[in-house]
Amino acid sequence: MGLIITPGQLNQRAEFYHQLGQLTAAGIGLPAALGELEKHPPSRSYRHSIQQLSASLAEGFTLTEAIQNLGSWLPAFDISLLHAGEESGRLDTCFRLLADYYTDRARIARQLLADLAYPLFLFHFAVFIFPFANFFIRGTWVMYLTETVGVLLPIYAVALLVLYAAQGRHGELWRSWVEAVLNPVPILGTARRYLAIARLSASLEALINAGVSIVQAWELAAAASGSPSLKRAVLAWRPLVEAGQTPAEVVGASSWFPDMFTSQYTTGEVSGKLDETLRLMHRFYQDEGTRKLHALAQWTPRAVYLFIVVMIGYWVVHSWMNYFNEVRAAGGF
Repeated sequence: MGLIITPGQLNQRAEFYHQLGQLTAAGIGLPAALGELEKHPPSRSYRHSIQQLSASLAEGFTLTEAIQNLGSWLPAFDISLLHAGEESGRLDTCFRLLADYYTDRARIARQLLADLAYPLFLFHFAVFIFPFANFFIRGTWVMYLTETVGVLLPIYAVALLVLYAAQGRHGELWRSWVEAVLNPVPILGTARRYLAIARLSASLEALINAGVSIVQAWELAAAASGSPSLKRAVLAWRPLVEAGQTPAEVVGASSWFPDMFTSQYTTGEVSGKLDETLRLMHRFYQDEGTRKLHALAQWTPRAVYLFIVVMIGYWVVHSWMNYFNEVRAAGGF
C-alpha cells in the first residue's frame, strides 16, 4: 500500500477478504484458498504477499503469525480480528466482516471525493482568479505565486497529514491519539464508537460459541473492535471478573457502552441467550454506525461548499473595497 490508501486499494482489500470468505465458507481449507487467490489475486501486488502467507502456513505458523511476519502489509485492526476468528474457528465470518468493512470504506471515500470535486474546483478557481487582477495592476510573478501557490501548499500539507493520520496501519499509540481527537466530533465520534461495538459483538459471539473463556473472549473481541480505548477498558476488567463480578456488572459500570448495549447484554447473560443478543447488537450498531457515516459523507461536502462560497464572497467584497480605497487615494472621487 502507498502512503495514502485510495478507494481502489480499499476495494482490492475488500475483494481479497471476500474471496477468502467465500472459499473458506465453502469448506476449502485456508492453504488451498490462498492457493486459489495466488492464481487470481485482486491485484498483482497481492501475489507476492499471498505466496509468503502460503509459505508461512506450510511451515506451521498460524494465520495471525504468518501475517505478522509480513510486517505492515495489513493493519493491526485486521490482524486482531483475524486472530479472534482463528481462536473461534470462524475465520469465514471474520473474512466477511472485513470485506464489508473495506467495501463500505471504499464507497464512502468515493462518495466524498465525487461530492468534493466541484467545491474544490471552485476553491482553486477563486485562489487563482482573485489575485490575477492585482498581478496586472502592480504585482509581479513572485507576488502572484505567493498569493496563490503560497496559499495552497499549506492547505495541501494539512490535508495530506490528516489523510496519513487516518490510515489504519499505524501503531496503537498513534491510533489512540487519532481516536481521542475524533471521538468528540459530532456524528463521526458516535459512528466510530457504534462500529467498534458492532465488531466487538460479532467477535464476542463467535468466541463464546467456540468455547473460549469469557475473560479471554472479551479481551480478544476488544482487540478486534479496532478501538484502542475500548481495548484498554476491557483489559482493566480481568481482576474484577476474576474477583467474582460478572461481565454484565463490569459492562454496566463502564461509561464506554451505551445504555442499550448494557441492558441488552445483561438480559442476554441472565437469560442464557447471549449469543443471540450479541448477533442482534452487531446488526443494530453496524447499521446505525454505517448510517451515520453515510450521512457525514453527504453533509461534509455541503459544509465545505458553503464555507468556500462564504470565503469567495468575502474575497469579492475585500477586493472591491481595496479597489475603491486606491481610487479614492488617487483622487478619483
